Amino acid sequence: MHIRMPAVADQFYPGDQAQCVAAITAMTRDASAYTHDPAALVGGITPHAGWMFSGAVACEVINALATRGDIETFVVFGAVHRKTGPYASVFARGQWRTPVGDIEIDEPLAEAIVAAANDIREDPAAHGPEHSIEVETPFIQRAAQGVKLLPIMIPPLPNAHELGQVVAEQATQLGRNVAYVASTDLTHYGPRYGFTPEGVGPKGCRWAKEVNDQRMIDLILDLRDDAIVGEAIAHQNACGSGAIAATIAACKHAGATRAHLLRHVTSNEIMPERLGESPDAVGYAGIVLTR
Repeated sequence: MHIRMPAVADQFYPGDQAQCVAAITAMTRDASAYTHDPAALVGGITPHAGWMFSGAVACEVINALATRGDIETFVVFGAVHRKTGPYASVFARGQWRTPVGDIEIDEPLAEAIVAAANDIREDPAAHGPEHSIEVETPFIQRAAQGVKLLPIMIPPLPNAHELGQVVAEQATQLGRNVAYVASTDLTHYGPRYGFTPEGVGPKGCRWAKEVNDQRMIDLILDLRDDAIVGEAIAHQNACGSGAIAATIAACKHAGATRAHLLRHVTSNEIMPERLGESPDAVGYAGIVLTR
């Protein structure tokens, strides 16, 4: 059996099982409870930085989705930080291992998706070094024990939203109860990222959150799956725009008509109490999509 081993444990999150579980438990305890109709939940947008920075936001979204109670498979559309080719990459067989344990891949759904779309290919090697889906997986394992996982990495392709539609169509045909998740951070601002259109310092970091991030968040809240990739290319306000577009499209196919912002923070707001002041900022938004 093919097992994908952790690539960023002990870097982005604890590699020890007890410490990993304790961290998730602490974030779950501190998260705001989702108080709306859980049956209406379809999917969500989560960040994928180190847990120190964005774990609480991701935990809150995934815990909210898990309250639905009937999820069989989490389809996680991940950002692509290393070039893999002009196609989406599916990890289609076996298991993923994290410090929490192993989670099964939804192999029949993966097979159906690959057969249905030329631009979605089975490519487990592409997932080996990538962190965008891995950092979400322990939250899924703890929040919804026994579910399966389907990891799909989607670059910023012009037809990313169409690929999300294909994925949802195949899930529907198989009768799967699925939750769709996009793994993405928002604006990467500051000297470290070579992006300082509003200068270096607090003013620029505020602009990154209040203006640049907000442009992307507004499109997500309006369910504009067809506009996401172009927006990110033009304004550098999401590293996982393909994943966002695919997730919105999949959720719309599953009946989503609304999106709700749960939390929006930046690394610059979190860093002072942990690592000191920084001229850089990365945006993190937690959003759920509902019927």
